[in-house]
Amino acid sequence: MERKTAAPKDGLYSPQQQGNTSRYARSPPSVTLPLPSSATSHARCFICKRPGPKLIVVPASERNSVFLHQNILIPYGSRCCIKHMPDGRFNSEALKQIPVFSQISNLNRSSILDILQYLRETALRYETSRLDFDRENASNDQQYTSLTGLSKHSFDDLLSYVSKIVKNTSVRSARNSLGIILVKMKSGLCNSILSTIFNISKASVRRAIQSVRRALMEKFVPQNLGFQHITRETVIQQHTRPLAESLFGGIGNQALLVLDGTYIYIQKSSNFTFQRKSYSLHKGRPLVKPMVIVSTSGYYISVIGPYLARNNDAAILHHIMRSNREDVLKWIEEDDVFIVDRGFRDSVSYLEELGIQAIMPAFMKKGEKQMSTQDANTSRLVTKIRWVVESANARIKRWKLLDCILPTSQVPFIGDFVKIVCSISNKYYPPLSSGDKDGDMAIAAKMQFLSKQVNHLKEEVESKKLHSRVAIWKNPADLDSLGFPHLDEDEIRNITCGIYQLKLASSYAAEHFQDGSDILIHKEDPSLLRIKIQSRHISSKSYLLWIRYDESSITGWYCRCKAGARVVGVCAHVAAVIWYLGLGHYKGSFKSVQDWGRFVDDATVFPDPVDESESDEDPVEE
Repeated sequence: MERKTAAPKDGLYSPQQQGNTSRYARSPPSVTLPLPSSATSHARCFICKRPGPKLIVVPASERNSVFLHQNILIPYGSRCCIKHMPDGRFNSEALKQIPVFSQISNLNRSSILDILQYLRETALRYETSRLDFDRENASNDQQYTSLTGLSKHSFDDLLSYVSKIVKNTSVRSARNSLGIILVKMKSGLCNSILSTIFNISKASVRRAIQSVRRALMEKFVPQNLGFQHITRETVIQQHTRPLAESLFGGIGNQALLVLDGTYIYIQKSSNFTFQRKSYSLHKGRPLVKPMVIVSTSGYYISVIGPYLARNNDAAILHHIMRSNREDVLKWIEEDDVFIVDRGFRDSVSYLEELGIQAIMPAFMKKGEKQMSTQDANTSRLVTKIRWVVESANARIKRWKLLDCILPTSQVPFIGDFVKIVCSISNKYYPPLSSGDKDGDMAIAAKMQFLSKQVNHLKEEVESKKLHSRVAIWKNPADLDSLGFPHLDEDEIRNITCGIYQLKLASSYAAEHFQDGSDILIHKEDPSLLRIKIQSRHISSKSYLLWIRYDESSITGWYCRCKAGARVVGVCAHVAAVIWYLGLGHYKGSFKSVQDWGRFVDDATVFPDPVDESESDEDPVEE
């Protein structure tokens, strides 16, 4: 009788035993497991039961993915409608509709091995992967915003523009490709770091960025940026702030556009011809300049360029209009308004030839050290509107890729990246400037009225020579004895006609008003103050300012800085004094400003020398 060898308890055999495994129990052709499964279907869609013939076979990758994420086995060879898998992957609606036909599944050895191999590969990839946008619950909405600059919903919407063009590959999906380029633009990380974060090769990162950039420029940007994506009527009705229309609109059917160039810094080029053309004498470094055109609400109308650094803003505007970029001459009409800065001064005459009004801040006349009250007032009206393009440029630079020094190899793509960022801002971000119509109309009426007024306190200072008469001023006994009116933030903002000056108030107050010695009061006129404020830019420069007040309000102000004669709002120096005496002082404390200079050495400051002759100890005689 033949002797049989018992199988080992652990299921493993020695090398001598492996050749005789056929004598032991063979595995059955299929195994029944308590795993939910969908119905087997070839002639009908296994999801919606619609009959063929336009059905597609569910690929193994999607069957395995559904099992991994939803614990439902889809039998081999199952088919479904194309609408459930528009880009080779189940959409979110299809995943919710997958029916469970049975609570058990019959699997053969090949199916079990395929599932185990897929789970092993997935586990290894997830173990080493740092970031994967394909995982549904891997990142929450806040993490999406921090990484990509978009909420999860906005990310999904942007994906719809590129998913039909950017193909899924074995190493990255279209969703991850979009995530790669957004993370790069948001963080400014180099491709080698991104390859580590996404656990793919550096070449794959480069190809993902290239394919998504092209897809966005083809499908997304033309719908959200450029003079052809929006009509002038839409800009006038939906993207023009009532304040701007009241100050500069006039007849009411004019398009008001705000223009400014922004800087994208690049590395020095080995091509010396290009290096000379791209070097900015103003900034002292190589750069290129896109021209940004926005509405008065901050909506990006168009971004044209980039241009060489040697082209100033006026030359760029000349080129745009003369070459009719984006067919702009058909878009604009006579009496439209361009709000610009002083860098466009050489283009004013050309714009007037086209019938376009150019509004810019006034220039200080030659030999003068301060603008007249009228010029300072009109300049304030312009800056009240023109700040929006500065904020629009700052919004571009919040995408760190465009705030870095880019290698020259990226110069061909700078324009694309800027346009993509501006298109994203138009589509998914709130407007930079908004306001209710009644409030804007009230502010406009007030500013227009003030712009025609005279600064009486300036005239008094000059006629009485209050700036040179030192003996008529004295320090107050204490700040409470001044009788300065109590003001709230709304009242101070009403005086400043803006918030920028108030943002600087605490810094000025921390430097000047801790001991109150910089505040002087007139000996014969207790309602008049004089204060000296140190310039925040230049150590050798300071400004005298005067403030007149009564028991309940501020009645006059004058500062000797460049814009200090205006009565449409106040300069930052006057705003700091009004804020401190009217509000900050009464709070008892205000936000302190950290002095980071104490952590840095100053080569102009030396320690006091030690006089050894004054030492208490007698010198030792040798």
